[in-house]
Amino acid sequence: MNVSWESLANDHILGIAPYEPGKPIEELERELGLSDVIKLASNENPLAPSDRVMKAMHAALTHINRYPDGSGYYLRQAIARRHGLTSDHVILGNGSNDLIELMVRAFLRPGEEAVIPHPSFVVYPMIVQAVGGIRVVVTLKDQRLDLEAMARAITPMTKMVFIANPNNPTATIVTADEVEHFMARVPDKVIVVFDEAYIEFAHGPDFPDSLAYLKQGRKVASLRTFSKAASLAGLRVGYGVADPDCISLLNRIRQPFNVNSVAQAAALAALEDDSHVVECLRMIEAGRAFLTQEFTAMRLKYAPSRANFILVDVGRSASDVFHWLLKEGVIVRPMTSFGMESALRVTIGTPEENRRFVKALQKVLAGAKSA
Repeated sequence: MNVSWESLANDHILGIAPYEPGKPIEELERELGLSDVIKLASNENPLAPSDRVMKAMHAALTHINRYPDGSGYYLRQAIARRHGLTSDHVILGNGSNDLIELMVRAFLRPGEEAVIPHPSFVVYPMIVQAVGGIRVVVTLKDQRLDLEAMARAITPMTKMVFIANPNNPTATIVTADEVEHFMARVPDKVIVVFDEAYIEFAHGPDFPDSLAYLKQGRKVASLRTFSKAASLAGLRVGYGVADPDCISLLNRIRQPFNVNSVAQAAALAALEDDSHVVECLRMIEAGRAFLTQEFTAMRLKYAPSRANFILVDVGRSASDVFHWLLKEGVIVRPMTSFGMESALRVTIGTPEENRRFVKALQKVLAGAKSA
């Protein structure tokens, strides 16, 4: 009698839908008969890494026959100096996704609860379910995390709370005052995970300083990445900042060589090259202003973005608009899987890419109205 693979699997994973990445641009171009497809679907930085980072990567390639530094010594030292902490406060990850998984695996026991906003980053509920945790889902209010409702959702069984700030896919933030009020209601035994992958785009006097809670001795972890503002999405390097006792526990289950040597060299160079981030932020701010102005002219509603992407309501089937835009050589992300049937998430691109997207969207929506 044949035994199925599913019958052998961990019960906790059977209800998890696998993440479905988009097709490579080259394959879409072949299928659609196009040669200049633009991708505005994955919240990537449209700018290439800086020359300084490129030189560091090329230098690292000459030692690619050696294993990377398993401790990430120099990169952790540089990150710690940037934040006024010690390297014992810092852990590296294969992107911030890796660190989310480490936090959940290290601290969430089967049957314990994790409070998760929705819609938000798809990895949170996936990893919580994978370890047998209980997902307590709190719906956003006005496209923003509802911290009041999230605080009310905390029970004696709650171990962890995720705060994506800015949130993906809405690009909205919760403010310093809102977080302060929330943290005052969080019991000491509850770990608050601040996922700040887009923090560089959101800085301002109203944005919370999550590291301040760490310095106060609170049970928090702040997760950040080099994928976005530093243009290193393809290298997958992120970092977490938390109390050294927390970091020590995470290191017990972290894979020894989870961040490759080229990624470490690139991230270290990126930390020393603020000019690239400044250039990126200027371009994103200008692009955000252009796109929101065009959406307003088209009478489309959108969430107030504090990231490098915008959530826009196209007023009809987002799935249909997504497919029509594909035929125009523009890839965006429909939000139907989040239950937002008429919403698209659009990455802010270069000025030329933004203009192409707007022109394609105008054509698609005009065609839909006349159909």
